[in-house]
Amino acid sequence: MTRRIYLAELAATFTLVFFGCGAIIVNDLYGGLNAIGVCAVFGLVVMVMIYSFGNVSGAHMNPAVTLAFVFARRLPLNHAPAYIVCQLLGALLASMLLAYLYPAHETLGSTLPAVTHDRVFVIEFVQTFILMLVVLSLSTGHMEKGIMAGAAIGGLIALEALVGGPATGASMNPARSLGPGLVSGQLDGIWIYIAAPVSGALLACPACRWIQGEDWTDGDTE
Repeated sequence: MTRRIYLAELAATFTLVFFGCGAIIVNDLYGGLNAIGVCAVFGLVVMVMIYSFGNVSGAHMNPAVTLAFVFARRLPLNHAPAYIVCQLLGALLASMLLAYLYPAHETLGSTLPAVTHDRVFVIEFVQTFILMLVVLSLSTGHMEKGIMAGAAIGGLIALEALVGGPATGASMNPARSLGPGLVSGQLDGIWIYIAAPVSGALLACPACRWIQGEDWTDGDTE
């Protein structure tokens, strides 16, 4: 069972980066998608991965989400390292494949600051806080609940990409930023794309507990 959980995280994160960053690359090289199309791709791939692998691993696809579930006592701490390794590996493998397929593209869809670093931090922090608040509200343990959870989370990803994308790349996900950043060498402000999502996701845990009240669920899940 444990092996299937980690394989699901690797596959889900690989697919997220391959299609999401691939959409950026294809739009830059050939056009046709435009900004709205790229944002829609990110939202759709997250939705599809939640419906495909959410029952196995929770389809976190994001080290910040995994760490927040640990902090919220919804995921055992000893599961977190393997989750995060598989997420990073999936992102790296997808980025390496994109580099092979599109060698003319220099950034491979990396998240690069278009505003000052302090503003990038605030945007990434706030957007990840909102994302994790929604994820926690739509999950039991560390897995999403209800038939519409995937659509709601995917829709929020697309919305945040539309708003934050032009300024920061709308990462909200250290793995999504590290994969293409490491492969392409585009590491400007990479610490922000690690620190801001993690801190935003962690702060969402007490906020969700306070807002949801009796509906909050926690406790370690295997």
